Amino acid sequence: MSNSKHSDIEIEILLFGKWRFDTSSEKVTIEFKDDMTYEQTTVQTLLFSKPKELITGNKFTGVWYVSQKKLYLNVKTMPKSFLNLRIPLVFKISIADMIATLGSVLMVENYEIMKINSSKFLMKDKEQSILGTKIK
Repeated sequence: MSNSKHSDIEIEILLFGKWRFDTSSEKVTIEFKDDMTYEQTTVQTLLFSKPKELITGNKFTGVWYVSQKKLYLNVKTMPKSFLNLRIPLVFKISIADMIATLGSVLMVENYEIMKINSSKFLMKDKEQSILGTKIK
C-alpha cells in the first residue's frame, strides 16, 4: 500500500519536469509535461534486451495521469521504431504507432507511488521498486 501523503493532484504537480529512473535492465528518462503528455527515452542495458530496443526504438510519447496514488502511462507513439516505415514521395506508415495505441488501450502501464518530493520519487511496479531522481 502506498504511504505517500500527497493527493493525486499534488503528486501530478510534483511530477512535472524531467526524471531519471534506473532499473536492473534499463535506464529511463521521462519528461512529464503539464499538458499531461510525456516523452520517454529508454536505453536497454542488458544485451538480450537490445533486440526489443531495435524493434520498438528507444523513444516513446503518450499521456499520463495519477489516480488513487498510481501513475498511469499510456503510450501513443514510438517515433524511433523501425516499424514506422517511410516511403519516399508517397506516405508514412506508422505501424508501431498503431500497435502502441492499441496496446495502450489493452495494457496501461501503472506504478504505485510510494514516496515523492521535489527531487526524489519512489514507485513500485509488479516486480520491483524504482527510484527516480529529478534532473531538470
